Amino acid sequence: MRNLRRDYHHWVRISNEKKNNMHIQIKKNVAAVILAAGKGKRMQLEDRNKVTAHLANKPLIQHTVDFMHSLGIETILVVVGHRKESVMESLDGQNIIFVEQQEQLGTGHALQCAVNEMPEGISDILVAYGDDAVLYAEKNISVIENLFFLHEQKSNAVTFLTLEQKNPYGLGRIIRDKQEHIQAIIEEKDATDEQKMIKEINPGCFVFSVSFLRKFLPQLRKSSVTGEYYVTSLIDLAIEHHERVDTIQGGSLFWRGVNTKEELQAAEKLYNNK
Repeated sequence: MRNLRRDYHHWVRISNEKKNNMHIQIKKNVAAVILAAGKGKRMQLEDRNKVTAHLANKPLIQHTVDFMHSLGIETILVVVGHRKESVMESLDGQNIIFVEQQEQLGTGHALQCAVNEMPEGISDILVAYGDDAVLYAEKNISVIENLFFLHEQKSNAVTFLTLEQKNPYGLGRIIRDKQEHIQAIIEEKDATDEQKMIKEINPGCFVFSVSFLRKFLPQLRKSSVTGEYYVTSLIDLAIEHHERVDTIQGGSLFWRGVNTKEELQAAEKLYNNK
């Protein structure tokens, strides 16, 4: 594997040279899967799913859908479950494929549900969380385009975004070896004190090849703690089986995850100051 920091700056330089004239063209056989089935208990919205909470006068998930359209992605699947009607109503009249996750068994299981309903001819999938609206703001388009560019140019099994956070509490840490090769994503509850000092985190933006997903999703292992299956476990499987894994390092990119009403207020402030 390569020096990924060097590669990232190389792709960004290419994008910046072209940005006044054109965007990187994303392939037509790419789909987006937006995960929006979780209960989001900390948001304390009893009658609707948290992805329908409003940011800048429209639902969180609508920002993500609009971003996918801006990238030129036409095939969009939204995985619904908890309070599914509220999500479907918020996206009513749009060209969306809704996939129901009948049991909330984690993000990995949700992705499996989507892959089972994937239209024929799709080669790669961008996986996003429905509550990460700030990440999918227009100013970040070039970074996600470069994510796709690296994924396609290197024929990766998975390519994902990482960010630097001053306060990474509660977020999955990126573990690398001395050569900066990706080793794992360690969740906060599993991290050692030394690992908790790491500032590079996983915001949950992945590009997977469909062939990789069809092979390895059935091999996902259930968490012994929660009994759920996680998308991040696919990174472990890819590394374990020597599949091609790369990252785009976004630095302190414009982002704010939303799990509570306080975080929604912080996201609103960040979005308005963009």
